[in-house]
Amino acid sequence: MRFKKIVSVIFITVFFAISVPAQQSKNNSPNVWSIEKANAWYAKHKWINGANFIPSTAINQLEMWQADTFDPETIDRELGYAENIGFNTTRVFLHSVAWKEDPKGFKDRVNKYLTIANKHHIQTIFVFFDDCWNANPKPGKQPNPKPGIHNSGWMQDPGRPLTTPVDFLELKAYVDDILTTFKHDDRVLLWDLYNEPGNSNKNFKSAVLLIKVFTWAHAVDPDQPVSVGLWDWGLKDLNEIQLENSDVITYHDYDTPELHIQAIKLLKLYNRPLICTEYMARPRNSTFQNTMPMLKNEEVGAINWGFVSGKTNTIYAWDTPMPDGAEPKVWFHDIFRKDGRPYKQEEVDLIKQLNGK
Repeated sequence: MRFKKIVSVIFITVFFAISVPAQQSKNNSPNVWSIEKANAWYAKHKWINGANFIPSTAINQLEMWQADTFDPETIDRELGYAENIGFNTTRVFLHSVAWKEDPKGFKDRVNKYLTIANKHHIQTIFVFFDDCWNANPKPGKQPNPKPGIHNSGWMQDPGRPLTTPVDFLELKAYVDDILTTFKHDDRVLLWDLYNEPGNSNKNFKSAVLLIKVFTWAHAVDPDQPVSVGLWDWGLKDLNEIQLENSDVITYHDYDTPELHIQAIKLLKLYNRPLICTEYMARPRNSTFQNTMPMLKNEEVGAINWGFVSGKTNTIYAWDTPMPDGAEPKVWFHDIFRKDGRPYKQEEVDLIKQLNGK
Protein backbone atom coordinates (compact mmCIF):
# COMPACT_ATOMS: atom_id res chain seq x y z
CA MET A 1 0.00 0.00 0.00
CA ARG A 2 2.60 2.53 1.02
CA PHE A 3 5.72 1.90 -1.02
CA LYS A 4 9.11 2.90 0.31
CA LYS A 5 10.99 4.41 -2.59
CA ILE A 6 13.84 2.36 -4.01
CA VAL A 7 17.07 3.78 -2.63
CA SER A 8 19.11 3.20 -5.77
CA VAL A 9 19.62 0.71 -8.54
CA ILE A 10 23.11 0.03 -7.12
CA PHE A 11 21.62 -0.93 -3.75
CA ILE A 12 19.15 -3.32 -5.37
CA THR A 13 21.87 -4.88 -7.49
CA VAL A 14 24.04 -5.55 -4.45
CA PHE A 15 21.05 -7.01 -2.58
CA PHE A 16 20.24 -9.45 -5.35
CA ALA A 17 23.86 -10.33 -6.04
CA ILE A 18 24.10 -11.50 -2.43
CA SER A 19 20.67 -13.10 -2.17
CA VAL A 20 20.06 -14.98 -5.40
CA PRO A 21 22.60 -17.80 -4.98
CA ALA A 22 21.33 -18.56 -1.49
CA GLN A 23 17.72 -18.68 -2.64
CA GLN A 24 18.48 -20.96 -5.55
CA SER A 25 20.30 -23.45 -3.35
CA LYS A 26 17.76 -23.93 -0.57
CA ASN A 27 14.28 -23.21 0.71
CA ASN A 28 13.05 -23.00 4.30
CA SER A 29 10.25 -25.51 3.60
CA PRO A 30 10.22 -28.68 1.51
CA ASN A 31 6.75 -27.68 0.29
CA VAL A 32 7.95 -24.59 -1.58
CA TRP A 33 7.22 -25.22 -5.23
CA SER A 34 10.08 -25.99 -7.54
CA ILE A 35 10.95 -23.39 -10.15
CA GLU A 36 9.64 -25.79 -12.80
CA LYS A 37 6.27 -26.24 -11.05
CA ALA A 38 5.88 -22.50 -10.51
CA ASN A 39 6.54 -21.70 -14.16
CA ALA A 40 4.24 -24.49 -15.36
CA TRP A 41 1.46 -23.03 -13.19
CA TYR A 42 2.04 -19.55 -14.60
CA ALA A 43 2.04 -20.81 -18.19
CA LYS A 44 -1.52 -22.11 -17.76
CA HIS A 45 -2.87 -18.60 -17.24
CA LYS A 46 -3.51 -15.74 -19.56
CA TRP A 47 -1.64 -12.59 -18.66
CA ILE A 48 -2.73 -11.89 -15.08
CA ASN A 49 -4.05 -8.36 -14.66
CA GLY A 50 -6.55 -6.58 -12.50
CA ALA A 51 -6.92 -4.44 -9.40
CA ASN A 52 -6.84 -4.52 -5.64
CA PHE A 53 -10.54 -4.58 -4.88
CA ILE A 54 -12.82 -3.49 -2.06
CA PRO A 55 -16.39 -2.39 -2.81
CA SER A 56 -16.92 1.35 -2.76
CA THR A 57 -19.35 0.93 0.15
CA ALA A 58 -16.68 -0.46 2.52
CA ILE A 59 -14.07 1.61 4.36
CA ASN A 60 -11.99 -1.43 5.31
CA GLN A 61 -11.80 -5.23 5.32
CA LEU A 62 -14.15 -5.59 8.29
CA GLU A 63 -16.87 -3.54 6.66
CA MET A 64 -16.43 -5.64 3.53
CA TRP A 65 -16.75 -9.01 5.29
CA GLN A 66 -18.99 -8.56 8.35
CA ALA A 67 -22.51 -9.88 7.93
CA ASP A 68 -24.29 -6.55 8.48
CA THR A 69 -22.29 -4.71 5.83
CA PHE A 70 -21.36 -7.40 3.30
CA ASP A 71 -22.67 -5.96 0.03
CA PRO A 72 -22.97 -8.54 -2.77
CA GLU A 73 -25.00 -6.20 -4.96
CA THR A 74 -22.24 -3.60 -5.09
CA ILE A 75 -19.58 -6.30 -5.48
CA ASP A 76 -21.48 -7.75 -8.43
CA ARG A 77 -21.94 -4.39 -10.11
CA GLU A 78 -18.34 -3.27 -9.62
CA LEU A 79 -16.81 -6.58 -10.69
CA GLY A 80 -18.90 -6.12 -13.82
CA TYR A 81 -16.88 -2.97 -14.49
CA ALA A 82 -13.73 -5.09 -14.14
CA GLU A 83 -14.99 -7.75 -16.53
CA ASN A 84 -15.91 -5.13 -19.11
CA ILE A 85 -12.32 -3.87 -19.37
CA GLY A 86 -10.81 -7.35 -19.43
CA PHE A 87 -9.48 -7.63 -15.88
CA ASN A 88 -9.20 -11.28 -14.90
CA THR A 89 -7.89 -10.97 -11.33
CA THR A 90 -8.67 -9.12 -8.11
CA ARG A 91 -6.53 -8.94 -4.99
CA VAL A 92 -8.78 -8.91 -1.93
CA PHE A 93 -7.92 -8.53 1.76
CA LEU A 94 -9.50 -10.85 4.32
CA HIS A 95 -9.45 -10.13 8.08
CA SER A 96 -8.98 -12.46 11.05
CA VAL A 97 -11.30 -10.39 13.29
CA ALA A 98 -14.23 -10.95 10.92
CA TRP A 99 -13.47 -14.68 10.87
CA LYS A 100 -13.15 -14.89 14.67
CA GLU A 101 -16.55 -13.27 15.17
CA ASP A 102 -18.32 -15.65 12.78
CA PRO A 103 -16.16 -18.38 11.18
CA LYS A 104 -18.95 -20.14 9.29
CA GLY A 105 -20.63 -16.94 8.13
CA PHE A 106 -17.28 -15.49 7.10
CA LYS A 107 -16.50 -18.51 4.93
CA ASP A 108 -19.98 -18.39 3.43
CA ARG A 109 -19.41 -14.77 2.46
CA VAL A 110 -15.98 -15.58 1.01
CA ASN A 111 -17.63 -18.31 -1.05
CA LYS A 112 -20.31 -15.84 -2.17
CA TYR A 113 -17.62 -13.39 -3.22
CA LEU A 114 -15.86 -16.09 -5.22
CA THR A 115 -19.13 -17.06 -6.89
CA ILE A 116 -19.74 -13.46 -7.98
CA ALA A 117 -16.15 -13.02 -9.18
CA ASN A 118 -16.27 -16.29 -11.09
CA LYS A 119 -19.44 -15.16 -12.84
CA HIS A 120 -17.38 -12.27 -14.15
CA HIS A 121 -14.48 -14.57 -15.16
CA ILE A 122 -12.26 -13.19 -12.42
CA GLN A 123 -9.94 -15.17 -10.16
CA THR A 124 -8.98 -13.90 -6.72
CA ILE A 125 -5.74 -13.35 -4.82
CA PHE A 126 -6.63 -13.41 -1.13
CA VAL A 127 -4.48 -11.57 1.44
CA PHE A 128 -4.33 -12.75 5.07
CA PHE A 129 -2.26 -10.43 7.26
CA ASP A 130 -1.37 -6.74 6.83
CA ASP A 131 0.94 -4.26 8.58
CA CYS A 132 -0.54 -1.12 6.97
CA TRP A 133 -2.51 1.77 8.47
CA ASN A 134 -4.58 1.53 11.68
CA ALA A 135 -3.39 -0.84 14.38
CA ASN A 136 -6.48 -1.63 16.48
CA PRO A 137 -9.12 -3.50 14.47
CA LYS A 138 -12.41 -4.05 16.29
CA PRO A 139 -15.57 -5.84 15.21
CA GLY A 140 -18.86 -4.05 14.78
CA LYS A 141 -19.61 -0.69 13.25
CA GLN A 142 -16.57 0.73 11.49
CA PRO A 143 -15.53 4.41 11.48
CA ASN A 144 -16.77 6.86 8.92
CA PRO A 145 -14.21 8.10 6.39
CA LYS A 146 -12.22 11.18 7.36
CA PRO A 147 -12.68 13.67 4.52
CA GLY A 148 -9.78 13.79 2.10
CA ILE A 149 -7.58 11.30 3.99
CA HIS A 150 -6.25 8.22 2.18
CA ASN A 151 -7.37 4.92 3.78
CA SER A 152 -8.43 6.64 7.00
CA GLY A 153 -10.23 3.52 8.24
CA TRP A 154 -8.11 0.66 6.90
CA MET A 155 -7.13 -1.86 9.58
CA GLN A 156 -3.97 -3.82 10.13
CA ASP A 157 -4.27 -7.54 10.76
CA PRO A 158 -3.65 -8.56 13.49
CA GLY A 159 -2.42 -5.06 14.32
CA ARG A 160 -1.87 -5.41 18.05
CA PRO A 161 1.39 -6.93 19.29
CA LEU A 162 1.32 -10.72 19.60
CA THR A 163 2.53 -11.62 23.07
CA THR A 164 1.24 -15.09 23.97
CA PRO A 165 1.10 -18.54 22.39
CA VAL A 166 -2.69 -18.21 22.37
CA ASP A 167 -2.43 -15.27 19.96
CA PHE A 168 -0.61 -17.42 17.44
CA LEU A 169 -2.90 -20.42 18.00
CA GLU A 170 -5.91 -18.26 17.11
CA LEU A 171 -4.26 -16.94 13.96
CA LYS A 172 -3.13 -20.43 12.97
CA ALA A 173 -6.71 -21.68 13.35
CA TYR A 174 -7.87 -18.87 11.06
CA VAL A 175 -5.28 -19.54 8.37
CA ASP A 176 -5.78 -23.31 8.57
CA ASP A 177 -9.56 -22.99 8.30
CA ILE A 178 -9.55 -20.70 5.26
CA LEU A 179 -6.78 -22.52 3.42
CA THR A 180 -8.25 -25.95 4.10
CA THR A 181 -11.71 -24.84 2.98
CA PHE A 182 -10.53 -23.33 -0.31
CA LYS A 183 -7.27 -25.21 -1.01
CA HIS A 184 -8.71 -26.98 -4.07
CA ASP A 185 -10.86 -24.08 -5.31
CA ASP A 186 -9.73 -22.94 -8.74
CA ARG A 187 -11.56 -19.64 -8.27
CA VAL A 188 -8.65 -18.70 -5.99
CA LEU A 189 -5.55 -17.80 -7.99
CA LEU A 190 -2.98 -17.31 -5.22
CA TRP A 191 -2.64 -16.85 -1.45
CA ASP A 192 -0.85 -13.64 -0.49
CA LEU A 193 -0.02 -14.47 3.10
CA TYR A 194 1.11 -11.11 4.49
CA ASN A 195 0.86 -7.62 3.02
CA GLU A 196 3.94 -5.44 3.56
CA PRO A 197 5.43 -7.13 6.62
CA GLY A 198 7.51 -4.64 8.59
CA ASN A 199 5.45 -1.60 7.64
CA SER A 200 4.22 0.88 10.28
CA ASN A 201 7.75 0.85 11.76
CA LYS A 202 7.43 -2.80 12.78
CA ASN A 203 10.50 -3.77 10.76
CA PHE A 204 11.96 -7.16 11.76
CA LYS A 205 9.41 -7.59 14.57
CA SER A 206 7.09 -8.89 11.85
CA ALA A 207 9.44 -11.80 11.11
CA VAL A 208 7.89 -14.05 13.77
CA LEU A 209 4.42 -13.99 12.23
CA LEU A 210 5.87 -13.98 8.71
CA ILE A 211 7.76 -17.22 9.31
CA LYS A 212 4.79 -18.82 11.06
CA VAL A 213 2.28 -18.04 8.32
CA PHE A 214 4.58 -19.55 5.71
CA THR A 215 4.91 -22.65 7.91
CA TRP A 216 1.15 -22.91 8.37
CA ALA A 217 0.42 -22.48 4.67
CA HIS A 218 3.05 -24.95 3.55
CA ALA A 219 1.66 -27.54 5.99
CA VAL A 220 -1.81 -27.20 4.42
CA ASP A 221 -0.18 -27.41 0.96
CA PRO A 222 -2.93 -25.78 -1.15
CA ASP A 223 -3.23 -26.33 -4.87
CA GLN A 224 -2.65 -22.60 -5.35
CA PRO A 225 0.77 -20.98 -4.89
CA VAL A 226 1.60 -18.91 -1.82
CA SER A 227 3.64 -15.72 -1.75
CA VAL A 228 4.48 -12.61 0.27
CA GLY A 229 5.31 -9.54 -1.79
CA LEU A 230 8.51 -7.52 -1.59
CA TRP A 231 7.86 -3.86 -0.93
CA ASP A 232 10.88 -2.26 0.80
CA TRP A 233 14.36 -3.12 -0.45
CA GLY A 234 15.83 -1.93 2.85
CA LEU A 235 14.20 -4.76 4.82
CA LYS A 236 16.81 -7.26 3.66
CA ASP A 237 16.23 -9.93 6.32
CA LEU A 238 12.46 -9.94 5.75
CA ASN A 239 12.96 -9.95 1.98
CA GLU A 240 15.14 -13.06 2.21
CA ILE A 241 12.44 -14.90 4.19
CA GLN A 242 9.84 -13.88 1.61
CA LEU A 243 11.94 -14.91 -1.37
CA GLU A 244 13.00 -18.24 0.11
CA ASN A 245 9.43 -19.29 0.94
CA SER A 246 7.31 -17.92 -1.93
CA ASP A 247 6.22 -20.19 -4.78
CA VAL A 248 5.94 -17.24 -7.14
CA ILE A 249 7.46 -13.80 -6.61
CA THR A 250 5.12 -10.93 -5.91
CA TYR A 251 6.16 -7.35 -5.29
CA HIS A 252 4.97 -3.74 -5.05
CA ASP A 253 6.38 -0.89 -7.09
CA TYR A 254 4.96 2.62 -7.26
CA ASP A 255 8.07 4.05 -8.87
CA THR A 256 8.72 5.40 -12.35
CA PRO A 257 8.91 2.85 -15.16
CA GLU A 258 12.67 3.46 -15.53
CA LEU A 259 13.29 2.19 -11.98
CA HIS A 260 10.48 -0.35 -12.08
CA ILE A 261 12.02 -2.17 -15.06
CA GLN A 262 15.33 -2.42 -13.20
CA ALA A 263 13.59 -4.16 -10.32
CA ILE A 264 11.94 -6.57 -12.78
CA LYS A 265 15.24 -7.46 -14.41
CA LEU A 266 16.77 -8.26 -11.06
CA LEU A 267 13.77 -10.23 -9.78
CA LYS A 268 13.88 -12.32 -12.95
CA LEU A 269 17.21 -13.69 -11.76
CA TYR A 270 15.16 -15.99 -9.52
CA ASN A 271 13.60 -17.64 -12.60
CA ARG A 272 10.16 -17.66 -11.00
CA PRO A 273 6.95 -16.03 -12.26
CA LEU A 274 6.53 -12.37 -11.32
CA ILE A 275 3.32 -10.61 -10.34
CA CYS A 276 3.30 -6.95 -9.41
CA THR A 277 0.49 -6.88 -6.85
CA GLU A 278 0.56 -3.10 -6.33
CA TYR A 279 1.42 -0.27 -8.73
CA MET A 280 -0.16 2.88 -10.24
CA ALA A 281 0.04 6.14 -8.34
CA ARG A 282 -0.48 8.87 -10.91
CA PRO A 283 1.35 11.79 -9.20
CA ARG A 284 4.42 9.56 -8.70
CA ASN A 285 4.59 8.91 -12.46
CA SER A 286 3.44 5.31 -12.10
CA THR A 287 0.51 5.26 -14.51
CA PHE A 288 -1.39 2.82 -16.65
CA GLN A 289 0.02 4.39 -19.80
CA ASN A 290 3.69 4.11 -18.86
CA THR A 291 3.70 0.96 -16.73
CA MET A 292 0.96 -1.49 -17.70
CA PRO A 293 2.23 -2.09 -21.29
CA MET A 294 5.74 -2.59 -19.90
CA LEU A 295 4.48 -5.20 -17.43
CA LYS A 296 2.66 -7.06 -20.20
CA ASN A 297 5.70 -6.95 -22.45
CA GLU A 298 7.82 -8.38 -19.60
CA GLU A 299 5.18 -11.08 -18.91
CA VAL A 300 4.72 -9.76 -15.38
CA GLY A 301 1.29 -9.83 -13.76
CA ALA A 302 -0.18 -6.36 -13.19
CA ILE A 303 -2.48 -5.65 -10.23
CA ASN A 304 -2.95 -1.92 -9.63
CA TRP A 305 -4.07 -0.38 -6.35
CA GLY A 306 -7.63 0.87 -6.34
CA PHE A 307 -10.68 0.30 -8.49
CA VAL A 308 -13.90 2.21 -7.70
CA SER A 309 -13.64 5.48 -5.80
CA GLY A 310 -15.39 5.04 -2.46
CA LYS A 311 -15.07 5.05 1.30
CA THR A 312 -11.36 4.16 1.32
CA ASN A 313 -10.58 7.60 -0.14
CA THR A 314 -7.71 6.31 -2.24
CA ILE A 315 -8.16 9.02 -4.84
CA TYR A 316 -6.20 11.08 -2.29
CA ALA A 317 -2.42 10.72 -1.93
CA TRP A 318 -0.81 8.89 1.01
CA ASP A 319 0.72 11.98 2.61
CA THR A 320 -1.30 14.81 1.06
CA PRO A 321 -4.64 15.04 2.87
CA MET A 322 -7.38 17.36 1.62
CA PRO A 323 -9.48 17.97 4.75
CA ASP A 324 -12.18 19.80 2.81
CA GLY A 325 -12.87 16.57 0.91
CA ALA A 326 -12.63 18.24 -2.49
CA GLU A 327 -11.83 15.99 -5.42
CA PRO A 328 -8.10 16.19 -6.21
CA LYS A 329 -7.16 17.45 -9.63
CA VAL A 330 -5.19 14.24 -10.19
CA TRP A 331 -6.52 11.06 -8.59
CA PHE A 332 -3.86 9.08 -6.75
CA HIS A 333 -5.45 5.64 -7.30
CA ASP A 334 -8.76 4.21 -8.61
CA ILE A 335 -10.21 3.85 -12.09
CA PHE A 336 -13.99 4.32 -11.88
CA ARG A 337 -16.55 6.52 -10.20
CA LYS A 338 -19.35 4.70 -8.37
CA ASP A 339 -21.70 4.95 -11.35
CA GLY A 340 -19.17 3.21 -13.60
CA ARG A 341 -17.89 6.30 -15.37
CA PRO A 342 -14.10 6.14 -15.77
CA TYR A 343 -11.90 8.80 -14.22
CA LYS A 344 -9.97 8.86 -17.51
CA GLN A 345 -11.48 7.30 -20.59
CA GLU A 346 -8.07 6.95 -22.23
CA GLU A 347 -6.89 4.73 -19.36
CA VAL A 348 -9.87 2.41 -19.74
CA ASP A 349 -9.36 2.32 -23.51
CA LEU A 350 -5.71 1.29 -22.99
CA ILE A 351 -6.61 -1.45 -20.50
CA LYS A 352 -9.22 -2.84 -22.88
CA GLN A 353 -6.75 -2.73 -25.76
CA LEU A 354 -4.11 -4.61 -23.75
CA ASN A 355 -6.74 -7.24 -22.91
CA GLY A 356 -8.05 -7.57 -26.47
CA LYS A 357 -11.48 -6.18 -25.58
